[in-house]
Amino acid sequence: MGMQVGVTMELLKPLLTDFTADGLSLVGEVTAEELDLTQDDAQVLGPLAVSLDLTNVEGLVAVTGVLEGTIVRECVRCLEKYEDPLAFSVRAAFVPEPKSSSRHPKRVDPRKARAEVVEAEPEEEPDDQYQYQGNQLELAPMLREHLILSMPMQPICSDDCLGLCAHCGKNLNEGPCRCAGEPPIPTFRVVQGLKRKTGGSSAS
Repeated sequence: MGMQVGVTMELLKPLLTDFTADGLSLVGEVTAEELDLTQDDAQVLGPLAVSLDLTNVEGLVAVTGVLEGTIVRECVRCLEKYEDPLAFSVRAAFVPEPKSSSRHPKRVDPRKARAEVVEAEPEEEPDDQYQYQGNQLELAPMLREHLILSMPMQPICSDDCLGLCAHCGKNLNEGPCRCAGEPPIPTFRVVQGLKRKTGGSSAS
């Protein structure tokens, strides 16, 4: 009897008992609300497609896959909203939460995790590590973090975006503004003249 993974709850909260010898494949759609994404995090257009492969080796669960969808961004040049297709790889590892600490079930401090791994195996950088409790994984916080980290620092609607006029604020992608005909202020000559003046008076 194959597992139905169309239900979001099963997609985002798989049970270790559902794993087979080959692991577990999860395919489905999630919404921004289900990933706990706010408008400040990302403006998602419609659901996001998730395709993940999970393998469990003695309690360490490796997760690889792809997250795809469409994000509405604001261009830093022209300030217009635009739709940006999103597709990126997901790589993470889930480890059982230590019995002693029950306060922080979600995230392992990457610096500490990295330091521990560096001491034991200095040759390889680890995947992002998360913790799980009992028999169930919570994938939503991990997917949310991956999505936020994939966001560009300076979103641009297109490489040839002309931006806004620095004087009148017109969107130059819609056509030239009246400022285009005005001659620029020759600041270079003024600065050069000042340098010559100050240089001449100080040299004695």
